[in-house]
Amino acid sequence: MPPPERGQGPDPHPGEEAAPPAPPVAIRGFLLYRDFLLDRAKQEAMVADLRAVAGEAPFLRPMTAWGKPMSVQMTSAGRLGWVTDRRGYRYEPRHPGTGEAWPAIPDSILAVWRAVSGTGRLPDSCLVNFYGEAARMGLHQDKDEGDYRFPVVSLSLGDEALFRMGGTKREERTESVWLRSGDVVVMGGAARLAYHGIDRIRFGSSTLLPQGGRINVTLRCVTSS
Repeated sequence: MPPPERGQGPDPHPGEEAAPPAPPVAIRGFLLYRDFLLDRAKQEAMVADLRAVAGEAPFLRPMTAWGKPMSVQMTSAGRLGWVTDRRGYRYEPRHPGTGEAWPAIPDSILAVWRAVSGTGRLPDSCLVNFYGEAARMGLHQDKDEGDYRFPVVSLSLGDEALFRMGGTKREERTESVWLRSGDVVVMGGAARLAYHGIDRIRFGSSTLLPQGGRINVTLRCVTSS
């Protein structure tokens, strides 16, 4: 299979190995694949796949461990889904609202993982966050997984978002970059446990989602095998 044109991303056919993407930009250990999924039709196909996920596992407004509702809406796909409530942060095999198992991770999303993760291991979990106009995500670490050898892969769809990157200690200096629809960020190695967050979105900057907003997809390996 010939490699994709720069910025065109992987060919999301089931089980097919994606060609290597264009080289990323390294920012504080985070690897940014700018315009990785530039093709509008592929972005729309991914959104359709994620709508199907949400049809089986509806979006929820999660509650933090200290009882405060988060500004984003969340759902998941895969063997395990990330949940939060007064019991704390954790992964669960079933949707907390429906009691059903999470739907499978779409092949179009897995193709991104295959292209940039650098591992043959497939992710256990696909967390899907929806950001409305006022939504944000404070600085945090992704540390609820049982094995940090594998990266976290993040895909942006829809409105632009100001992504803040720090170090492994909260007090370390940070750096921010605007993420566009189709950008992919890989957090592995030294950046695997780095603090990161979303300061705000630029609502209406993309026409991918008819009502505006941003979808962020993060793929994680939760267990060691």
